[in-house]
Amino acid sequence: MTVGRYLRTNDLARSIGVSVQQVRNYEADGLLPAVGRSPSGYRRYTRQHLVALKTARHLIDAYGGQRARRIMRAVHQGRLSDALALIDERHAELAEKRLQLEQTLATLSVLAEQLPSETHPRFSQRLRVGVAARLVGVRVSAVRFWEQQGLLQPIRETGSKYRLYDERQLRRLRIVALLRQANYDFAAIRTTLDELEAGQPQRAVA
Repeated sequence: MTVGRYLRTNDLARSIGVSVQQVRNYEADGLLPAVGRSPSGYRRYTRQHLVALKTARHLIDAYGGQRARRIMRAVHQGRLSDALALIDERHAELAEKRLQLEQTLATLSVLAEQLPSETHPRFSQRLRVGVAARLVGVRVSAVRFWEQQGLLQPIRETGSKYRLYDERQLRRLRIVALLRQANYDFAAIRTTLDELEAGQPQRAVA
């Protein structure tokens, strides 16, 4: 309950749907301004703390916990220019990621057009995993991990059981490496590969 013009911890917690302990964690992390105490030791929050709490929640969603803490601490310390600089820095990072995504999609579109069909492979050369990894510029350990995730299905050489990459699997490897570099998760990569295999490159790069 509120006490006069003050708010208690549970008032703030209920206002945004978090636990009392989480409010205290936000306070300890510097996301809230300094909190006064009553003569009996109870925290005395104000509307300023409520606004700060709601703002912090939005910042965490948009910028992540670490950056949100830095921004809110700067605000509470009166360093508004520093807080704005942190926000601008994040916007620049997002713009860079957007550009990277556009470049990734453009490259993926080219690879999709070059992907051979099952019935019309363009060459029969088969490469061992180490050679394929070097051609794409990734580590063999990464290729093996992607195989374990079901993203790649190399051919097994009769007798030696070596994993071999034909043109189709080599292009899949290039696509996986490209999308991992762009921070796509495995589920998104599987979906993209499925669209390409289904002959729907326009959906894969949409």
